[in-house]
Amino acid sequence: MKIDEINISIINHLKDGRISFKKIADDLLVSEGTIRSRVKKLKEEGVLEITGLVDPEAIPDKYLVMVGVKLKDMDLVAKGEEFSKLRGVTSVCVVTGRFDLIVMVMLKNKFGMLEFYTEEVSQIENVRSVETFVVYKSFNLKMPLAV
Repeated sequence: MKIDEINISIINHLKDGRISFKKIADDLLVSEGTIRSRVKKLKEEGVLEITGLVDPEAIPDKYLVMVGVKLKDMDLVAKGEEFSKLRGVTSVCVVTGRFDLIVMVMLKNKFGMLEFYTEEVSQIENVRSVETFVVYKSFNLKMPLAV
């Protein structure tokens, strides 16, 4: 899908997820139908998701960890997809550097690091090593609420 200037402007307007399509259309000098159809296409293509985001530090009884993962093989995309399906995982990135993947995980009192590693990560083959980074304080980080 081609992301043109209008699509970028629509996405920027949608930083306020409650803004009306009419307001966006008026600001961009296009029809409301144009905005509606472009947003629909952006959503269908997986480019855009309109969702509420929260500061993870504001959620009681939850904490965020980042996990650096080294793999035994180079099937990075497939392993990234596997990790993305694990309980507690909010995002996975294939990265350069000393790790192959960086995994963001939201944990809670009854599903902590021990449970994440023994019940979830242990099910994935060809993991060479993991390193955990507990997030004490984040800046500008907003994410979907993981339940």
